Amino acid sequence: MNGHAFTLAGAALLARPSGALWWPAARTLAVADLHLGKALRLARAGGPLLPPYETGDTLARLAAEVAALAPATVLCLGDSFDDDGAARDLAPAAGAELARLAAGRRWLWLAGNHDPAPPGHPGRHAGEWREGPLAFRHIARPGAEAGEVSGHFHPKARVAGLSRPCFVIAAGRVILPAFGTYTGGLAADAPALAALLLPPARAVLVGDGGIVLPLTPAATCPRGRARGLPAPPGRDG
Repeated sequence: MNGHAFTLAGAALLARPSGALWWPAARTLAVADLHLGKALRLARAGGPLLPPYETGDTLARLAAEVAALAPATVLCLGDSFDDDGAARDLAPAAGAELARLAAGRRWLWLAGNHDPAPPGHPGRHAGEWREGPLAFRHIARPGAEAGEVSGHFHPKARVAGLSRPCFVIAAGRVILPAFGTYTGGLAADAPALAALLLPPARAVLVGDGGIVLPLTPAATCPRGRARGLPAPPGRDG
């Protein structure tokens, strides 16, 4: 399955099963919240010791999208690295893979709250990026212009008792799921997203099932959470 087709501000887009967003007419691939180097950042901070394989897995899945689609532009919508230290300390093999993926195409790193200025890797850095009718940034803005593409919230939805990453598509905007392997998530109908989900809003689950769910924000859900999913991403999101 190639994904869920939809239109945003007149642009025909595809929510890919991988969690990437594809804009065929512009040959642009967008991914959000890679959080490369998260395991090592947690270890540096004295947190839980996780197997340090998430960077390789995330880059392998990104490489598969690049190989399948041959994009002219790749947009990384912030929090691409778990912090600036993770960008500096990236393993040589991972750095070489990033250089390979960026070769011959435009590669843009947008600033996130974890990595406002990630150093030392191929590509350009920007606070946000506008192309045609679309505006790409890390965090969605209430009242933003139609055509906003963002990440940050790591949206998830629950189906048959399982929580799965999802795209959130609402009037005028799309919020991408976290592409990184080690990432938590926020319920797609949580109060933190309520001001952003102008109807009609829906969740498109990542994976090959093509599941689309209508969304009604849980504006009165206690503690700002919905259906038992984790709190909004913070320093470890």
